[in-house]
Amino acid sequence: MSRCPALAVPALLVTLALTGTLAACGGDDGPTPDLSVESQGELGVATRWQTVTDGTRQRPLTIQVWYPTTAVESSLPITELEAEPRRTDYAGLLAQTDPGCATRTLTAARDAAPAPGTFPLVAFSHCHECTRYSGASIATRIASHGFVVVAVDHTGNTLWDRRDGTPLPLDATTLELRVGDLAFAVDQIRGGVGFEVVSAALDPTRTGVFGHSFGSVTAGLYAQRHPEVGAAFGLAAPMENPLLPGVTITEIEAPLGFLVAREDNSISELGNELIRGNFMRATGGSWKLEVADAGHWSVSDLVGLVPAFAPGCGAGTRQTDGQAFTYLDADSGRDIAASYVTAFFKATLGGDAGAQAYLETAHPAGTVTVEHR
Repeated sequence: MSRCPALAVPALLVTLALTGTLAACGGDDGPTPDLSVESQGELGVATRWQTVTDGTRQRPLTIQVWYPTTAVESSLPITELEAEPRRTDYAGLLAQTDPGCATRTLTAARDAAPAPGTFPLVAFSHCHECTRYSGASIATRIASHGFVVVAVDHTGNTLWDRRDGTPLPLDATTLELRVGDLAFAVDQIRGGVGFEVVSAALDPTRTGVFGHSFGSVTAGLYAQRHPEVGAAFGLAAPMENPLLPGVTITEIEAPLGFLVAREDNSISELGNELIRGNFMRATGGSWKLEVADAGHWSVSDLVGLVPAFAPGCGAGTRQTDGQAFTYLDADSGRDIAASYVTAFFKATLGGDAGAQAYLETAHPAGTVTVEHR
């Protein structure tokens, strides 16, 4: 997986620590970082969604897919991703939210035909009491670079369940439900009713998974149980952790990526240390980026939407020293996550040397630090 021999890794980490950048192994002749991941790709993005019942578990699940298209895109209010009465409820939440925090619009075509060709499939698992589109900015970036992304509302563990007063607990039982949700969603996209036009555009040999917070744990367990997964990325939470047992990092053969939000007072510095431990113990190759002034929801389209999602936008208190500070700009936080997750899947599922070079370089230096082993 690495362009560097194993003996070069310590020197590599010293270079990163001192400069925030990674010199290509062997001098200046290595691949140039693919900066295209920092913006939408050459392809347009389309989306469609529907609610399907998992008959085996009698569990209704709303599934959304983002995929490449050549159709004309348009500005899509994020509220349009919900039906009534949730649409109105969501609009009300946005109206009370700092305009610089939660995402309000996306660029996508509704129900358009996929672009010609076949594309890898990447599944997304949302955070505890969030929504399937809480990672929409990352999903649309990935899709524009030639991937199909499927996301699912984890029924009982969404924002709406919390607002209805019927949320599932943050525990191992809910984790099992969530892993089952991902498996069902992937099966639906691969050939389920209503998604046939997308399934025809899939490359069946390449599959990835990523998740945020509780979704990171879900992604890890899904990758552990599904050896066809070729890469997995966790945002702002350790995949293996003592609170939610089930994941064993050393049993995941796929390459892994991790994002550490330095000012993550939701999982605390203990949680961040667990992420670093996951990174060090990964056996299939691993990447880690740490983002300064980022909070737990800095990567999310829902940041600041409700008080629970406030850490990541506006004023905060550093979990590192207890001092007041201002979080990284919300658009910047989402953009950093989207750039690195896109580069990760282009490198691991697509064999893109430029994307791998991007993963091993700090963008922007001073805000991001990176490591690879």
